[in-house]
Amino acid sequence: MQTNQKGLCLQSHKMLNSTSSPTPGPPCSRNTLITQYIIPVLYLLVFLAGVLLNGVSGWVFLYVPSSKSFIIYLKNIVVADFLMGLTFPFKILGDSGLAPWQLSVFVCRVSAVIFYVSMYVGIVFFGLISFDRYYKIVKPLLTSFVQSVSYSKLLSVAVWALMLLLAVPNIILTDQRVQEGRRVQCMELKNELGRKWHKASNYVFVGIFWLVFLLLIVFYTAITRKIFKSHLSSRRRSISVKRKSSRNIFSIVLVFFVCFVPYHVARIPYTMSQTGTYYSCQAKEILLYVKEFTLLLSAANVCLDPVIYFFLCQPFREILCKKLHISFQAQNDSDPCRIKRGNTMQESTDTL
Repeated sequence: MQTNQKGLCLQSHKMLNSTSSPTPGPPCSRNTLITQYIIPVLYLLVFLAGVLLNGVSGWVFLYVPSSKSFIIYLKNIVVADFLMGLTFPFKILGDSGLAPWQLSVFVCRVSAVIFYVSMYVGIVFFGLISFDRYYKIVKPLLTSFVQSVSYSKLLSVAVWALMLLLAVPNIILTDQRVQEGRRVQCMELKNELGRKWHKASNYVFVGIFWLVFLLLIVFYTAITRKIFKSHLSSRRRSISVKRKSSRNIFSIVLVFFVCFVPYHVARIPYTMSQTGTYYSCQAKEILLYVKEFTLLLSAANVCLDPVIYFFLCQPFREILCKKLHISFQAQNDSDPCRIKRGNTMQESTDTL
């Protein structure tokens, strides 16, 4: 009889532990000074600068004919940056607590998804630009349909469709109700399938970035070697061409390294802290701050892309100077608004 009582007690104790273990603990405290004040103010500054710079860029590109594949890719980046910039006010108002709680729900379900789609669309198109420049400079004698304008437009549609296919389920599966007036946590709005899709899509997006970043380094390294070799016989032009080519390549790689690499290093552990239960409150809080500040660097990309357009696209420089009534004497290779004519290699370096 005594042994039976001990067995019942042990069994009831195990049942109690099994039912109580999944119960979530109290919510982790956060430093509202960072999340509600510092981050929104910084996003506001990025938003104002981005609206100005991308507004000018979009205006200039209206006058640039879509005669080459790399121009089509640049125009897609302008659209992606514009869409990303439209999401900033929602994040600013939602994080600062100046808007009703319903806006935070909208940010989690829609606005944040548009932000990430726009960011990765821009990343992929910079990868396509590097491939286009590699093909036209390193392999100039080869002709292929991939260099055609029609193919570039079709590929642009495919890129947008792929990114939307990965991201839209995050909108559909964020369907859980939230208590009115409560501070919204985005992961609480996702159902079980939504959490799994969120985690899987994050891994895919991060993989896309690292693949594009690696290819960008490989392609531009090959381009640099090709340009340097092609101008070894011309000592007079070699220095200016090398300086110009290095400037263009360095500007793109630098933007990727400063804006996107920190965030993609931090994103995997942050995603795991969202979907896992083995992270302490302190670890979750630190990863949140790291994620927010590195994401801000990624958002700042909308301010740096117009600078890349100026370095990368000779027609953009020409039309911008013309619209701003800036006159330059086209006497040397460093003239930012000079239109160069010549062989394939020279034209390729002008639009590198």
